[in-house]
Amino acid sequence: MDKVVASAAEAVADVPDGASLAVGGFGLCGIPEALITALLEAGVTDLETVSNNCGVDGAGLGLLLEAGRIRRTVSSYVGENKEFARQFLAGELEVELTPQGTLAERLRAGGAGIPAFYTPSGVGTQIADGGLPWRYDGSGGVALASPPKETREFDGRTYVLEHAIRTDFALVHAYLGDRHGNLVYRAAAANFNPDCATAGRITIAEVEHLVEPGEIDPARVHTPGIFVDRVVHVVDPVKRIERETVRS
Repeated sequence: MDKVVASAAEAVADVPDGASLAVGGFGLCGIPEALITALLEAGVTDLETVSNNCGVDGAGLGLLLEAGRIRRTVSSYVGENKEFARQFLAGELEVELTPQGTLAERLRAGGAGIPAFYTPSGVGTQIADGGLPWRYDGSGGVALASPPKETREFDGRTYVLEHAIRTDFALVHAYLGDRHGNLVYRAAAANFNPDCATAGRITIAEVEHLVEPGEIDPARVHTPGIFVDRVVHVVDPVKRIERETVRS
């Protein structure tokens, strides 16, 4: 039951080229920075990432992006990353833009064993109708566009069918964890981390504070250890701020 591994490098050592990854965090809040850096150093490439955003220039998933390690990403907000925009428009990166709530529910559904669900989000747009650019050809044309999705009417309102997301691995960051993999997230870091943690077939958690089993009140647990395969203790993790604003 002891799921603790010695280092972030050991935790991601079996992530192969071409793997799909659900990565927790919102902006730079609650991202598994140590695990991302370990993947970068391991040289893993051709990755498909599922994350609210794809980091920023020089931080988070932006590190893997700058190194050309990400082939495809499913994201909601990508406006803070110039290299992301360059790669997308140049045809180097495939991007499936997804409404933020829909993305969260697709991950949650994947972890809950729900194959698909209907939602009103995206009805009447290219999300449902198809034609949303997924990949450009590098000269301004669309090389690959999203297909149309099934729609259905319930009680006089139209809904679009969205499929759940399951990934090969999930990388999450927690404030507190024990050796059995029970996790507690802190404040706003409980963003996409809980959903990603359940959506991964193999879930790897970096934790700021590692305690012994029984030290976490069961009522405080956000992600039960049954969903977590590996835990790595990351002392004093890097916590960047996207836009620091101070009074003059």
